[in-house]
Amino acid sequence: MVQALILTGFGINCEEEFAAAYRLAGAEPTIVHLNQVLHGQVSIHDFDILNFPGGFSFGDDLGSGVVLANKLRYRQTSAAGRTLLDDIKRFIADGKFVLGICNGFQVLVKLGLLPNLGGDVTPEVTLTHNASGRYEDRWVTLRVNPLSNTPFLKGIDKLEVPVRHGEGRLVVPNDLVRQAIEASGLNCLSYIDANGDGTSTYPFNPNGADLNCAGLTDPTGQVFGLMPHPEAFLSAYNHPDWARRRRAGWLSEEGEGLQIFQNIVEHLQGSTLLSNEISRRVSQG
Repeated sequence: MVQALILTGFGINCEEEFAAAYRLAGAEPTIVHLNQVLHGQVSIHDFDILNFPGGFSFGDDLGSGVVLANKLRYRQTSAAGRTLLDDIKRFIADGKFVLGICNGFQVLVKLGLLPNLGGDVTPEVTLTHNASGRYEDRWVTLRVNPLSNTPFLKGIDKLEVPVRHGEGRLVVPNDLVRQAIEASGLNCLSYIDANGDGTSTYPFNPNGADLNCAGLTDPTGQVFGLMPHPEAFLSAYNHPDWARRRRAGWLSEEGEGLQIFQNIVEHLQGSTLLSNEISRRVSQG
């Protein structure tokens, strides 16, 4: 069974929704306090996917995700001087996956794991205060970039999910970085308007993000982060307009956000089956 490690503590507060999403998708979730990982009680390498949920880590006192990102970058977890970031880099090199939502996305960006164009885990973009100047709690519609290569978004064209953030505006520092992100399809999710077009217009784009961007991947497609909350739309009944949709003939019991978790679980299950088959053939000579 696919094993999903979900970090909590220090103000993270969406871990249970994350766990529910993985259970519904057929994986086994394990919620642990980050200190259990930092103190060596739990190893991320025993899992298939590492998850950074939403919340308000360290109260966002120095900017959303900044303190937690620095803790992962500089806090040594072993006598050899290894940090959790070192372990995450090895985790990715082993072909495993990392997901960050809302505050988790902010952490991955501040840590340099997204978009990681240069491959050296140096911050290249940032997430800052919404252009509206206030916390945004509303539903948005997203379109998947067809150039994206991440298995998280396989088979998805559009999805509707809620946002809940005060610092979700992606800022790209220059045209060179912007062009590199677009050329590789790393801007994997865009806010769209009622006509289905990418937009910077409020409230369809709730924060004024550059590239109308709601989510990023790294070049490998293994690291994925987004500001909206797919784990908040696991059931049809999570949607504020569910009753009218049901009367209009919408029969699915699943929320649109669940597909992201189903996708990565199915991908990992397929990879495991392939690996087992290769091992079987090698052992048989």
